[in-house]
Amino acid sequence: MWEILVMQIKKIDVIIPAYNEEASIAHVINDIPKEVVREIIVCNNASTDNTAEVALQAGATVLNQPRMGYGSACLKGIEYLKAKSEDEQPEIVVFLDGDYSDHPEELPLVAAPIIEANYDMVIGSRAAGTLEEGAMMPQQLFGNWLATKLIKLIYGYHFTDLGPFRAIKWSQLLAMEMKDPDFGWTVEMQVKAAKMKMKCTEVPVTYRKRIGVSKVSGTVRGTILAGHKILWTIFKLM
Repeated sequence: MWEILVMQIKKIDVIIPAYNEEASIAHVINDIPKEVVREIIVCNNASTDNTAEVALQAGATVLNQPRMGYGSACLKGIEYLKAKSEDEQPEIVVFLDGDYSDHPEELPLVAAPIIEANYDMVIGSRAAGTLEEGAMMPQQLFGNWLATKLIKLIYGYHFTDLGPFRAIKWSQLLAMEMKDPDFGWTVEMQVKAAKMKMKCTEVPVTYRKRIGVSKVSGTVRGTILAGHKILWTIFKLM
């Protein structure tokens, strides 16, 4: 499959938001199949450790985003790609986390529906895939279930997950005009895809326990804030 992907498309760039991921970021970068990816962009989100240095040594392009927030880091990566000349901009952008909970080697599987069947966006679904015991907290599982049910009820689009591992056509990502600076990033993308009637699908992915402690689900405050923002985003975009 990889050879086919390389022949069909060469401009796949990866954006990785990262906050204090020095123990994991090199693993993520090293496991991304270089045969199908043009550039790996690590958006260092005000880390206080050596995330930026480790990512740079592993071969990534490193951008510094001092404004805290998951969405802020992703927006920094988009800003960087938009600044390139039109012929140097990507055709597909893949997002994944820097904590090594995703399996970067599955990137060709996530991008394949766009290349082979002209989908606009693909979500790597942990719910449909293989989930290591303890990799997601009960509140995360419930939050994903509730959010995807609401998206189906309100917008008529069926998703099973708000998973961070996802691929999207660059042209469609630009059309979305993404704005959320923090926890609402993934759900904003899915709601806007639904409202814009994009051709979306999911592929099963494998998910394991992250390296280190989650900055969101690892704390009560983070869980509450994230849950509130996700639900608020779903209704705000109506």
